[in-house]
Amino acid sequence: MPSLCRACLHAFEAGTRCPACRSPRVTSHPELFTLSIAHMDCDAFFANVEKRDNPELADKPVIVGGGRRGVVSTACYLARIRGVRSAMPMFQALKLCPEAVVVKPRFEAYSEASRAIRAMMEEMTPAIEPLSLDEAFMDLTGTERLHGAPPAVMLARLTKRMQDELGLTGSIGLSHNKFLAKMASDFDKPRGFSVIGRAETVELLRPKPVSLIWGVGPAAQAQLDAVGIRTFDDILRWELKDLVKRFGGMGDRLWHLARGEDRRRVTPHDPVKSISNETTFDSDTRDPDILDGHIWRLAEKVSSRAKAKDLVGRVVVLKLKRADHTLLSRRVSLRAPTQIADTIYRTARGLFDARGDAAAYRLLGVGLSELSASASAPSEADLLDPGAAARERAERAADAIRAKFGEAAILKGRALR
Repeated sequence: MPSLCRACLHAFEAGTRCPACRSPRVTSHPELFTLSIAHMDCDAFFANVEKRDNPELADKPVIVGGGRRGVVSTACYLARIRGVRSAMPMFQALKLCPEAVVVKPRFEAYSEASRAIRAMMEEMTPAIEPLSLDEAFMDLTGTERLHGAPPAVMLARLTKRMQDELGLTGSIGLSHNKFLAKMASDFDKPRGFSVIGRAETVELLRPKPVSLIWGVGPAAQAQLDAVGIRTFDDILRWELKDLVKRFGGMGDRLWHLARGEDRRRVTPHDPVKSISNETTFDSDTRDPDILDGHIWRLAEKVSSRAKAKDLVGRVVVLKLKRADHTLLSRRVSLRAPTQIADTIYRTARGLFDARGDAAAYRLLGVGLSELSASASAPSEADLLDPGAAARERAERAADAIRAKFGEAAILKGRALR
């Protein structure tokens, strides 16, 4: 049985411990050294970055998210054991784990760590498809001659480097297509390395719930339950034409995935479609000064992310959620695409002023969409606002000062509201 020690990267034949270093962190599988499609998912990424940067949090349950009225962005495994999950309301998470330390998100720190991991991946293969800051698909087909080692060894080396050099951990799923690789990466978290081979695919899938398929949420699950489909084995009993007749395109997808068939390629350059940030308030507010301060801070965050990715956007979006949870969304197209915080703020503030609604709000968000590379964007010169160019120059100068002396070196007054 082909085996690999993830502690020292020694490849050997069979055994529950590595013969070289005696580590029990061994992965064994008949197809281990022949598969090349992988999914890497960082373990509790935001929380682990916080623990790495603040050793006092190392042995404590950590929740990354907003205030009591916010939601959980992520939680470390100590908190997950208590039932805390991503997207859970913060008040519910703190009932389950009252001793948890709640940390506000630091997206710049997470982006920096993500870039470092991405650079390690790029040393292995150019075929990388990021799904978020903390997970990505990789296609390592044909890289064995380049690296002198099969993909499984390179993937184990990646997670070892992440831990040794960045203080972060990740889990690997290795298989013959994207669907199965992503499924495998969830089998043994944290610090897992799971394999789904071709020979075992159908039998392995048979008893598993169809909820493991992307896009099968509560609504789709209810439709499937109505006809007795709860597991992959249930799907295998249907003819393709009958599934398509009943469920349309979803039926075709289900039929193929139940057989472990996924023809999607790893696409390296899938463009970012939008950038947004939002905040949930501790208590509902209609105070225009407080809301204005949040619009500015969110515009700055969106601008910072756009600048970091060298992107500009043509559409500014404002999102408001009322106390009764009804959503108000407004968007406007700009004359020229932008990444400038001042422009994003002024546009979002204009949308806010024109909303025709004086309700109290529990959530506010600002976004930028219809993105493109900044190098291809036309000038933002605006004849209707001759001061825009001067404000842009001032903002670029402030960016340079912050880059040198820290984010707190320059603050606008409205950001303190």
